[in-house]
Amino acid sequence: MRKWYVPLTVLGLGSIGALLVSDRGRRVLQLAIDRLGEAPDRLLEWNDAAQAELERIQKSLNQLSESLGATR
Repeated sequence: MRKWYVPLTVLGLGSIGALLVSDRGRRVLQLAIDRLGEAPDRLLEWNDAAQAELERIQKSLNQLSESLGATR
């Protein structure tokens, strides 16, 4: 695997350079930067949804445990 470090590094740096030089690449990067401001709100929404799902799963597991007669 070590013999691939240099070629992969050169390929990666070349790809980043091509992205920064092309018009489309600059537009994509600008769009990504513009959307970074929305990230905290979307992460909070996702966090709330994930928390609700975890609570639902915990409730289901508790009901299953009770139905099987296991004690906590």
